Amino acid sequence: MDFTDKTILITGGSRGIGRATAQAFAKRGAKVAINFQKDSEAASATIDSLEGEGHFAIKADIGRPDAVERMIAAVVKEMGRLDIVVNNAGIFFPHRVDKVNYKEWQQAWHETLKINLLGAANICYCVAQVMIGQGGGRIINVSSRGAFRGEPEQPAYGASKAGLNALSQSLAQSLAPHQIFVAVVAPGFVETDMTKAMLDGPEGAEIKQQSPTGRVAKPEEVANGILFLASEGAEFMTGGILDINGASYLRS
Repeated sequence: MDFTDKTILITGGSRGIGRATAQAFAKRGAKVAINFQKDSEAASATIDSLEGEGHFAIKADIGRPDAVERMIAAVVKEMGRLDIVVNNAGIFFPHRVDKVNYKEWQQAWHETLKINLLGAANICYCVAQVMIGQGGGRIINVSSRGAFRGEPEQPAYGASKAGLNALSQSLAQSLAPHQIFVAVVAPGFVETDMTKAMLDGPEGAEIKQQSPTGRVAKPEEVANGILFLASEGAEFMTGGILDINGASYLRS
């Protein structure tokens, strides 16, 4: 998996899966841009950790369509082209249907879909226009096993990831004639800042035992799957969804 001279954009790239993916691409010769929304210190730390030169961070709220458009234009202006995009940014928070009021329910759905599905869809649209013009590219979307098994504590999260899967497969069909290949990784629990409180809490042991390995994934393991799907030779996996969950949830 050699990405020498390839240009990469990773949303939610300042920590967790995004940071591990940025490090993996940079190690293999790529020039990486990471998107972040708030934590400039974490973004700077990620950029400083990358091998090679020419990497940079760009602040943008991907829940805003105008911000997405400006971000993609700025990245292309800086890099000259955009070979690979990883839609990794995502949010989740509890909003169990029998625990929240109607106002809280509405807010949870609005905020989750705005980032996890609409934000990703808008990025896909904008980068597709760039990639069509340059003759091809790769889009890798980060979904979740929750799209398949359900998320009773955060149903909007599960629905957003199921929507992202469907979006990815639709785009894989429409963009293949343009040599743009779209694929998905669907991790289970991963050791990230987003899951730390849950994994360190009373339910942490049970979560780890969901996998016969007795643990959850490391961000680097998800990054490996992303790099594989983005690599030369993986084109015919377009439309595919790669499960990375340590056999904690099996589907056929």
